[in-house]
This record gives sequence, C-alpha cells and structure tokens, in this order.
Amino acid sequence: MTPPLTAVYLREMLLLKHRFKRQLLSMSVSPFLYLVTFGFALGKAVTVGEHGYLEFLIPGLIAMASMTQAFAIAAEINSARFYIHAIEEFQAAPLSSLSFVLGETMAGLTRAFMAMCIVGALGWLFGVRPHYGPMLALAAFLNAFAFSSLAVALAMVLRTHADQALLSNFIITPMAFLGGTFFPLDALPSWAQKILTLLPLTHASRAIRADAFGEPAALAPFLILAACAALFFLLALDTVSRAKD
Repeated sequence: MTPPLTAVYLREMLLLKHRFKRQLLSMSVSPFLYLVTFGFALGKAVTVGEHGYLEFLIPGLIAMASMTQAFAIAAEINSARFYIHAIEEFQAAPLSSLSFVLGETMAGLTRAFMAMCIVGALGWLFGVRPHYGPMLALAAFLNAFAFSSLAVALAMVLRTHADQALLSNFIITPMAFLGGTFFPLDALPSWAQKILTLLPLTHASRAIRADAFGEPAALAPFLILAACAALFFLLALDTVSRAKD
C-alpha cells in the first residue's frame, strides 16, 4: 500500500512525467533569454567586483529558478482544486494535512532542482564554471522549500484559478528582479537595501553567490531562510487544515 505522503508526491511526478519535455523547455526559456540579453549585452562590458557579469548572473539565476519553479506548484494545486477536484478526494482520504503539505512541498523541490540543473547546464554552455559546493545546495534547498511551502499555503486560500496570476505579478515577479538576481544591492540607497533585506530571495542570492564565488558564506542568510521555510511550512499546514474543516 502506498503511504499517503508518497501518493501525493507521485501524483505530481506523474503529471510532470506526462509533460516532461515541455516542462524542460519551459524552464529553459527564461534563463536562456536572460543569459543572452543580459549576459552577452552586458557581460563583456560590466564587471561586479572581481567577477564578470555572467559569473555574477548565474548564481542569481539559480536562486531565482529555485524560487519560481518551487512556487509554480501552486498552479498544479489550483488546477486540482478548481478543475478536476482532486483536492476533495485527498480531503476524503485518510490523509493528514502534514502528509499533503510535505508531498506537495517535495514536488515543488523536485521542480526547483530540475530548474537549477538547467541553469547550471546553460551556464556551462556559456562558459561559466562557478563553484558548486554544499553551502550553495543548502541555500537553494532552503529557498525552494520556503517558496514551495508558501505556494501550498497561498494556493489553498485562492478563490479562483485566475488569482494565481495575481500572486505571480505581486509576489514572485517583483522579488525576482529586486532580490539581488540581476544587480548588486550594494549600489542602492541604504533605505532601499533595508527594505530588500526583507525578501527571502535576497538572502538566497547572497548565500548562493558567495559559495559560487568560493567565498565563505555568512550564517545570517541561512538562518533567515530556515526561519522563512519553517514559517511558511506552518502557514501551509494551517491553511490546509482549515480547508478540511
């Protein structure tokens, strides 16, 4: 008998397998365009500290990919809620809120891992060879876990599938461009830097970039990411439990 947690995860993996090639292509388009437009257009003329712009950009794209693809699990949950009503089946089954949230979060982590591998492969094709160490993997994992949990939490409170676009427009897209992905935040005014330190992606970008550069990573970004991951996971548990009631 398949454990409930595994059943939730396998459902998402079967959906991913069904459109695997299209998913890979979709995950590749944005980072490829960013590397071409920003990397080739600016890469040869711009340096960030002692590093070329492409070297600076690749870790930022890894951080962004781990966020966007982990959060994309919300769209799958919304489809299950509003179109095929699979969520009602999960609610009727002997499935705990913890198993459901963990299963969906693991699915988001899997998507994020695929996207990060694609960014790394594209970086290799563009001649960028960053350092891939355990601290980079830890930062990416915490970032993906946080946004996958947030996706589950928010997906369970949306009233229509169309609201999914609002989440992306008001949460994910601004964070993707302001979280230290494309430019160093040190160039911004101090008040802007303080505001942007509230974004989890800012800390993920810093931690991932530090390890990619072979530099020692500060402890603070990992603690903040871990706190966000725990908070969002508890929020997801709460929203799923409320949806059952």
